[in-house]
Amino acid sequence: MVNSVFITGVGSGLGLALAKEFISKGYEVYALSRHLPEELKGKIKFIKCDLQALETVYSSIEKLLKNVKTLKYVILNAGILGDIKEIHFTKMYEIQKVMDVNVWANKIILDALIDLQIKIDQIIGISSGAAVNGNKGWGAYSISKASLNMLLKLYSREMDTHIVALAPGLITTPMLNYILKNVDDKKFPSVKRLKESPKMTPEEASKKLIEIFPKLKQFESGSFLDIRKINV
Repeated sequence: MVNSVFITGVGSGLGLALAKEFISKGYEVYALSRHLPEELKGKIKFIKCDLQALETVYSSIEKLLKNVKTLKYVILNAGILGDIKEIHFTKMYEIQKVMDVNVWANKIILDALIDLQIKIDQIIGISSGAAVNGNKGWGAYSISKASLNMLLKLYSREMDTHIVALAPGLITTPMLNYILKNVDDKKFPSVKRLKESPKMTPEEASKKLIEIFPKLKQFESGSFLDIRKINV
């Protein structure tokens, strides 16, 4: 029997690397993303979906997964950063945009998975140390990832599957590269620490994460885990 995995945000970065790594391991990959990279065309089951357009998310899941009975993994990877700036200067519409993608789209996805009665072994939400660090400038992103952690904890009380929110460490994704190149590390000291910290490529991270995923079951469902702080 071929294992199946569902991933959001396969257009670049970690999501793309995870999709490629799962393909190499013989998995059937289902994905939602704003675009499909050339290297994945013909290799995965794909529906184009902008998670910011919340009204399209449920129907996209239904269409993509209507005949799927089981999934080994659901990886809620898609996310956006928003601007790095003081929370005082962050407008509500900017926060809402980040929340829609990083939190509320995932609620709709989880609701659809429940309604479709798909048997799922593990759900992993890609979170961040920003969910707990509260560093200056990370307002909307930090709020969204803290909310994602709680959202997943709440669903862990209602779903018969193992769920964790996982901070995957520093990965040289387009998001991180943007921060390192464009954000003032004097104004926002956490960026200086990012520049000095060890990082993984998306390919390195995907291999490491797929190896770790089964071991996450030793932790309580609903947990927030930081890959840099756990021994697995």
